[in-house]
Amino acid sequence: MILHTDRRWLQAALVTALLGLAIPGLWLNIPRLLGPLDLSALERGSTVALARDGALLRAFETTEGRWRLPVKTGDVDPRFFTLLKTYEDKRFDRHGGVDFLALLRAGWQVLRHGHAVSGGSTLTMQAARLLEPRFERTLVAKARQILRAFELERRFSKAQILDIYLALAPYGGNLEGLRAASLAWFGKEPRRLSDGEAALLVALPQAPEARRPDRSASRARAARDRVIERAFAAHVLDAAQTRSAKAENVVALRKNFPDLAPHASEALFRAHPERRILHLTLDARLQRSLEVLAREKAEKLGAKLTAAILVIDNSSGEIRAHVGGADYYSQARAGALDMTRALRSPGSTLKPFIYAMAFGDGVAHPETLLDDSPARYGLWRPVDFDEKFHGSVTARAALQQSLNLPAAQLLNEIGAPHFVARLRSAGVTLVLPKESDAGLAIGLGGVGIRLTDLARLYAGFAREGLVPDLVESLDDPPAPLKSRRIAEPGAAWQVADILRFAPPPDNAPAGKIAFKTGTSYGYRDALAIGFDRSHTVAVWVGRADNGAVAGLIGRQVAAPILFDIFARIGGPNAVVPRPAHVLSATTATLPPPLRHLRRDGPKTIAATFTNPLKIFYPPDGARIDLGIASGAGNGAALALKAQGGAPPLTWMVNGAPLKGEAVAPSQRHEARWTPDGAGFARVSVIDANGASDSVSVRLE
Repeated sequence: MILHTDRRWLQAALVTALLGLAIPGLWLNIPRLLGPLDLSALERGSTVALARDGALLRAFETTEGRWRLPVKTGDVDPRFFTLLKTYEDKRFDRHGGVDFLALLRAGWQVLRHGHAVSGGSTLTMQAARLLEPRFERTLVAKARQILRAFELERRFSKAQILDIYLALAPYGGNLEGLRAASLAWFGKEPRRLSDGEAALLVALPQAPEARRPDRSASRARAARDRVIERAFAAHVLDAAQTRSAKAENVVALRKNFPDLAPHASEALFRAHPERRILHLTLDARLQRSLEVLAREKAEKLGAKLTAAILVIDNSSGEIRAHVGGADYYSQARAGALDMTRALRSPGSTLKPFIYAMAFGDGVAHPETLLDDSPARYGLWRPVDFDEKFHGSVTARAALQQSLNLPAAQLLNEIGAPHFVARLRSAGVTLVLPKESDAGLAIGLGGVGIRLTDLARLYAGFAREGLVPDLVESLDDPPAPLKSRRIAEPGAAWQVADILRFAPPPDNAPAGKIAFKTGTSYGYRDALAIGFDRSHTVAVWVGRADNGAVAGLIGRQVAAPILFDIFARIGGPNAVVPRPAHVLSATTATLPPPLRHLRRDGPKTIAATFTNPLKIFYPPDGARIDLGIASGAGNGAALALKAQGGAPPLTWMVNGAPLKGEAVAPSQRHEARWTPDGAGFARVSVIDANGASDSVSVRLE
């Protein structure tokens, strides 16, 4: 018996010696013998959408219907690797791809017992098998696996080999890779695993279907416990850790993958199907909170109602939350439609931009008195929402109360085509009714616009009138912005200051958030858009099919959601800073042409009279070199000249009137202004009848 045993050992030693002589030659000729290593399996993985902090928002199945999420060794709890190496390949960090001692042990056990007792495959050999799956269990297949293991060790580091294993190891059903398994079986990323969880993930790939926790929890538990026991025997776990690990429950149900921001991630996935990882600007915590909020509010309002929400970082234009609908999977709510990008009526939410243009062009001031009384513009006779008339009101009060007649008066003064052109120059898409010109009704909601564009426009109020481009992908930084100005800095602040003191909804704090609500004709759209210095939030509520809903009013439905969102964002709600040189006055102390918006005479350059008021110099859109940028022209003044109009004239720059010494006393058709720096400026002039003209110039 002893001689027979010695003979077996001698044979094993001889085989090992022959392999030792053959391996150097094989090592150099593996590519020629086996062909190039196929790494394409690593590229056929699931696409994942990540939040700005790397949190998983959503994952997409592969074309084969598998979940194979990207994962690296740095993404995994170190205790998993400790248990994996202890159970599968204790000499992984030292061998060159093949553990000959393990192979000899496995061969000896086969000779002694007549069947395999333990395997001799290393983790490198298993990685090779996962890259090139072969289902036959022959010596030729094993030899090929060994040669591929040598090649992997030659080409990749140990960490990279583990990355291959982590990405491709099977975990039951259509789950491949450790990350997919951890999310499906434990509902969490593999960065933090308990001893019992790590042991289960070590055990499953050896028999993924037989040990699936949702089909055979008892087998999964038994396999897990064998891993724990071997770790205890190897002194990797102590007695207390072993008891605690075995006491953990084995989950019997597979969990759903994270499914946040479906509209945003779907759009980016369709736009870039070649990308495995989509980096979004969204805040995962805020996104999750607002999706729950939208769903809860919609369920209370009605079966077919939905809601859309956008949160924008004003400083960068990055979108922090994007809720396209109240329930992505609800057919009744048409949840798959992204209502942030749907063309809808804005209701009264465009009114602040009418006032901003009027303030910037010198047509009005927040304390200018407007007339809220019956008026007719052609066949159109606007009325206020409450169907009452309020008489003489300041522009400030008219905007805060969202009165229709004063807004129509101002839009008539600045001109509806001019207003539409200004909005479009800011990059906004406006859709007018078919066969219709830009009429005064657009200021009250008679136009189609997307919530994304409305949100951008309102963000301009917090950015001194400059409208940002929205950014939702961190992989695609926006091109350098061209100047897209929706309002002059002073006018933008004046509107922000007015809206900050608009009456808030019940139980909401006053004076914190500048906001405006809107309700479309027929109660089809309820909107609320608000901003502080840091964020702009836009809320839309309605039916995706454009159906009317009784009582769907922006102030009652959308405004409470808006204030709830700001509360969830948190922060001090800092106000928009006031620019220099903004005219602060009461109605009585305003320059006479600004005290009233008179209706007894022409007021705009579009008005028809024999001697129209017009700025002769500088021309609109001019670039004027005053030597400011180089410093050579420090103190240089800009000459301002006008012609026509009824004197005396009042000159204004960026919404503030020039003082007496800068204005020639005779007729005041000429003035001089010394700018305090380079940049854009809005120059306006108003005559005694209230007629006005404005130009924008760039000073250098």
